[in-house]
Amino acid sequence: MNKDLDIKFIKGIGPKRSQSLNSIGITNFEELIEYFPRRYLDRRTIVPLDRLSADKEVTVVGKIEAAGIKRLRKRIFYLVISDGKGLLEAVWFNFTDQYKKVFKIGEWVALSGKVSYYRGYQLTHPDFDRLGDGDLNKMLNTGKILPLYKISDSLKNHGFNSYVFRKIFQEIINNHLENFEEILPKEIREKYSFLNRKESYKNIHFPENTDSLDKCINRFKYEEFFYLQLILAIQSYHFKEKEKGIGFSKPSKKLELLFNNLQFQLTDAQKRVVKEIRKDMKNPHPMNRLLQGDVGSGKTLVAVMAMLIALDNGYQSAIMVPTEILAEQHYYNINNLLKDLDVKISLLTGSSPKQAREILQNDLNKKEPHIIIGTHALFQAGIDYAHLGLIIIDEQHRFGVMQRAALQEKGIKADLLLMTATPIPRSLALTVYGNLDVSILDELPPGRQSIKTIWRFDNKSKEIYKFIIENIDTGAQVFIVFPLVEESEKIDLKAATESFEKLSSTYFKNKSIALLHGRMGSEEKDAIMKKFSNGEIDVLVSTTVIEVGVDIPNATIILIEHAERFGLTQLHQLRGRVGRGSKKSYCILKTPHNIGENAIQRMKIMSETNDGFRIAEEDLKIRGWGDFFGIKQSGIPEFKLANPIRDQKILQQARTDAFNLVNSDPSFNMPEHETLKNIIISKYADKIKLMNIS
Repeated sequence: MNKDLDIKFIKGIGPKRSQSLNSIGITNFEELIEYFPRRYLDRRTIVPLDRLSADKEVTVVGKIEAAGIKRLRKRIFYLVISDGKGLLEAVWFNFTDQYKKVFKIGEWVALSGKVSYYRGYQLTHPDFDRLGDGDLNKMLNTGKILPLYKISDSLKNHGFNSYVFRKIFQEIINNHLENFEEILPKEIREKYSFLNRKESYKNIHFPENTDSLDKCINRFKYEEFFYLQLILAIQSYHFKEKEKGIGFSKPSKKLELLFNNLQFQLTDAQKRVVKEIRKDMKNPHPMNRLLQGDVGSGKTLVAVMAMLIALDNGYQSAIMVPTEILAEQHYYNINNLLKDLDVKISLLTGSSPKQAREILQNDLNKKEPHIIIGTHALFQAGIDYAHLGLIIIDEQHRFGVMQRAALQEKGIKADLLLMTATPIPRSLALTVYGNLDVSILDELPPGRQSIKTIWRFDNKSKEIYKFIIENIDTGAQVFIVFPLVEESEKIDLKAATESFEKLSSTYFKNKSIALLHGRMGSEEKDAIMKKFSNGEIDVLVSTTVIEVGVDIPNATIILIEHAERFGLTQLHQLRGRVGRGSKKSYCILKTPHNIGENAIQRMKIMSETNDGFRIAEEDLKIRGWGDFFGIKQSGIPEFKLANPIRDQKILQQARTDAFNLVNSDPSFNMPEHETLKNIIISKYADKIKLMNIS
């Protein structure tokens, strides 16, 4: 690859356009060739305009024949396009003046949307891409996949569009890739059947078919992860002191007993994850593992098995959870699970009396094997651990970094297992940039049904409550969740307490209904949850104290009032309170009509998927990666194609390969690693110095 070639000398660019490219971070040849398409238009599926039918989702391509603003009841911007076979109108009801500046008569466009019929076929608010000035025959060759590029205002002002970029990349591929360098070692390319570098560049800009496109996209995703993991592996090997930890080498008889006594089969994912954790704990270096699993995937059982390994090796284990209700539920459930195994289990929360704390501290001082379940009280002053070997943090996104660190300091090189049902920006950042290993529970236990999520507006309240009552009459129990405990002066929102009183006297006057909120005492909350769990309560009106962990198999409906007030992570966690058994379950999201665009997106995402990893990906788009370590890490490379959630499998492959390579050849002295060594020195040396992965 002729990396020294000034991009202004490439045909189709020139001095002015090169300055425009510089403004979006393209300053050299390599950055230009790696300006990858943002998406693709498959011309093989484009519908000719004489074959349209109503209510069908289509992608069409045509030349703009007319454009302008109509004045009906509202101002409407319209386009009329033609592909030589038929005509189609597209209309937009908002931003009419803006669209007037965007589209030009004679230009080719691609439109995607649902066809309707109003005095002719029509698309309302379609997605669009401007395709340039190519002629009809050239644009519509059969079997082509069209790359579409992101066009900034600066690029637009200098005549760039996707058509111009395609001409530039055709020039590069034809005339400037002769002396390219292959970077990935041969054994890695063969292992994953990657296309070579030149073919990968060619196919990502001009795909021959979807198979070759997928292959080259996967190669470049792998590379992005691989270089970053190489940096981590180098820093880990050369600059980070290898800490000595606990090697839990003794086999766990209690774990074997629990496994044999279970009344159900572990999922394959649970078996795999337990194996990964056992291997980590046997290693004499501290375990630092993130366990990701969707709600209901069986994380708690995996955690109990890890604690039994620690117990049978003579160590104490602590599991920290965010709420007292969840701590109490874990305490009762784990006691029941281990009732025949002679295990000492204690509970510690903010409500634990002084005498109970003193008794617990005396027990901890004895260095005897012990499981301690609690909230943030576990790391407060006055609680010390004589032999803490394993720390488990459940719903880790609910705890601050300093809280997690405070608990870790209670142990001496203790193993750490973080658990989360929905990955969040910081934990994902640590997955990629930190020293966390990752285990994934990607299966639900047999018999679980997916939860049906429905989004409804406030004016449908009567229908919603009728649906709920019909289900209660067949034996269902229901959560109704509100964001607040009492009326807020800042937010015009009905309080859970007021709504409870209203619901008690109207819709549910003949049903058993109770109120639960965070300001109640521990005993009162516990009594209500026990009644709900025993089926004595039909409807539990609650605040978000039930967000995590509460497990009521008979609860099959959750109605979330003012769902627009909740983030995606909270909504997904709340939804996880139902669907815990084998019955069909429902999550109803209720909002006013006038909610913001982000809230609309959240409602749509929740309605479309139960997949926590997809939800986390969308959450990232809305919230961003966040401030990973308290300060921005300017040395961290950015990804062009790879996504740490969507591409977990590729990430794990790249991480394994990178660490294996560095462990086998830490100085990159083997001939086959010479190119990689040069890349690391020239491109990433400063990043190795800047990145802090401790």
